[in-house]
Amino acid sequence: MRSYQLTGFETPLAEATEPLPEPKGAEVLLKVLGAGVCHSDVHIWEGAYDLGHGRKLSFEGRVHFPLTMGHETAGEVVATGPDATGVKPGDKVLAFSWIGCGDCPVCAGGQENYCGRPRFLGVNRAGGYADHLLVPDARYLVPLDGLDPVKAAPLNCSGLTTYSALGKLGADLSRHMLVVMGAGGLGLMALGLMGMMGAKGAVVVEPDPAKREAALKAGAVAAVDPGAEDAAAQIRKAAGGTVHIVLDLVGSGSSLDLGIELLARGGKVVVVGLLGGDVTIPVPYIPMRAITIQGSYVGTLEELRALVDLVKAHGLPEVPIECRPFAEAGRSLADLRAGKVVGRVVLTP
Repeated sequence: MRSYQLTGFETPLAEATEPLPEPKGAEVLLKVLGAGVCHSDVHIWEGAYDLGHGRKLSFEGRVHFPLTMGHETAGEVVATGPDATGVKPGDKVLAFSWIGCGDCPVCAGGQENYCGRPRFLGVNRAGGYADHLLVPDARYLVPLDGLDPVKAAPLNCSGLTTYSALGKLGADLSRHMLVVMGAGGLGLMALGLMGMMGAKGAVVVEPDPAKREAALKAGAVAAVDPGAEDAAAQIRKAAGGTVHIVLDLVGSGSSLDLGIELLARGGKVVVVGLLGGDVTIPVPYIPMRAITIQGSYVGTLEELRALVDLVKAHGLPEVPIECRPFAEAGRSLADLRAGKVVGRVVLTP
């Protein structure tokens, strides 16, 4: 088994070879067919989240080396443990990565992605930057049933994350024009899913001209540069005069500041991105304007199953995908960090 491992923060990924694991109990061994490279992997490589004012939320003690990253994995079942049910060798599946401890009330409620003792694939245990992946239980596998595994791999994070976040906007998604902060992999995925979910439409806010163009091609009604002096006025005009819902897929101090500034009375912003920074909100604005600020962190196994059913019915979102060999995992992280990736890089055999 060959993998590409993180052996220290901000160090090059190291190629490693080890014996192919034999699944036990309900475990399942997959041959990896596609592994998406996500911006969260960049944060893990860097070793911290930016909290603003020079503060960091460190991964020290949370990440153990060597770590095979990769939490957007699609693969083919090659072996199963004696207690694994529901899958067989040859099945093409997605591997749900957001696995909890399985014992706490949060996990019992089906929200393993919120577990305080996570076993996330590619974060707390080995993930998909490898030619094989050992999944701890067959129940975390979602059948692809004919979907292209390479194009489907990003559904595990960028798809699930945006699907869950869009769902938190409820009926407002069909009533109001959505403002989407960011047109990276998440933003383009959100644009692809919105139509399937009955959304009215989206105005995208993105500083990179190439990504603004990609957003327009993906169906955005407008794409605005947040650096423009009249950015807020442009966004409101494109949204029909007022902004009631914002999806912040950047998660920086400046993106959330702008999102809160844009909101009309009774508006809502769902924050997904983890770029970092901080914001200062005058407390009276929250009750006086009756605004809602809600976080959203990936999604549940049931949401992933519902998302896969949705794309089976409507087709995979047309997110630009560039395939690269596993050996280019390190270069792909560097390109993503530098803002050179439009859409998603997926590592393939």
